[in-house]
Amino acid sequence: MLILHKLNPILSCNYPSFPNARIPTLFHNPRLPLHPKILDPPKLFSVSMSLIQRERRSSIRSSNLDTQIQEKEDEVGVPNGGDDGGGNNWNDWVTSGLLFGFWAGLMYYVFQLAPNQTPYRDVYFLQKLLNLRGDDGFRMNEVLVSLWYIMGLWPLLYSMLLLPTGRSSRSKVPVWPFLVLSFFGGAYALIPYFVLWKPPPPPIEEEEISRWPLNFLESRITTAITLGAGLGLIGYAAIAGGDAWKEFYQYFRESKFIHAMCIDFTLLSTFAPFWVYNDITARRWISKGSWLVPVALVPFVGPALYILLRPSLSSLPTRSTSTDEET
Repeated sequence: MLILHKLNPILSCNYPSFPNARIPTLFHNPRLPLHPKILDPPKLFSVSMSLIQRERRSSIRSSNLDTQIQEKEDEVGVPNGGDDGGGNNWNDWVTSGLLFGFWAGLMYYVFQLAPNQTPYRDVYFLQKLLNLRGDDGFRMNEVLVSLWYIMGLWPLLYSMLLLPTGRSSRSKVPVWPFLVLSFFGGAYALIPYFVLWKPPPPPIEEEEISRWPLNFLESRITTAITLGAGLGLIGYAAIAGGDAWKEFYQYFRESKFIHAMCIDFTLLSTFAPFWVYNDITARRWISKGSWLVPVALVPFVGPALYILLRPSLSSLPTRSTSTDEET
């Protein structure tokens, strides 16, 4: 040490003492005299470790509390605070605005720009499909007949996808009026609800699962019959032959009625995978049933197959009516 001091005085520890220097008072109460035992290294180490453990337990409790609060907010649909909530609201408005613009442009095209060369024939076809005309010897196109009846099954599939997981908890707009109108207007009646939809879905009451219409829509028998009917109609159109498909294509180019119905079928097939993903997420089955999301891209058959295989509503959060009345 002396040699190092002679070689380089900077390495020496013999710094001059400052008159105003004070002893650090960590863990020291100024009112009490500084006892030598307090500066004992083992005691200082144990005190430090106890403080660190206490701080760690406090942070864990705080983290658990934050997690519980976040789970409760997610359950009731409360958006994240501050900037995140505002950003999400802005994104919702932009998406709704774009979807509304798409719907408005679509309606303008159907009513103003779609081909309308055969209005009287359209009325005749509609009467034949509704069985308002007797057997006059005219044979309806097989592809047209299949498309007509499968369009009557699409609203049933959407009712199974939107009730209850497609309901909106952040808006007061009910889904059932749009589902009823979809039996007459198809996707043209459903898109306005898509514009107004604000997830997540509200909790389901325990008694609601066993009541109409959920008990009917959740029945696998209903889904199996719907899927079987759809497969039969698709098969009927598939074996119709090339002449029937050429005739149907000619109808598509001339008839407003058939042109609008084909667009309707395309829209319902396009939106279905999104609602399949929404339903599979709400039922907490994404880890096991995610392979059904790309399958839902297959028109009608894909969504129907998912509905047949999906889990029951028991996996969703439920709310007891009696509990709500007591509170």
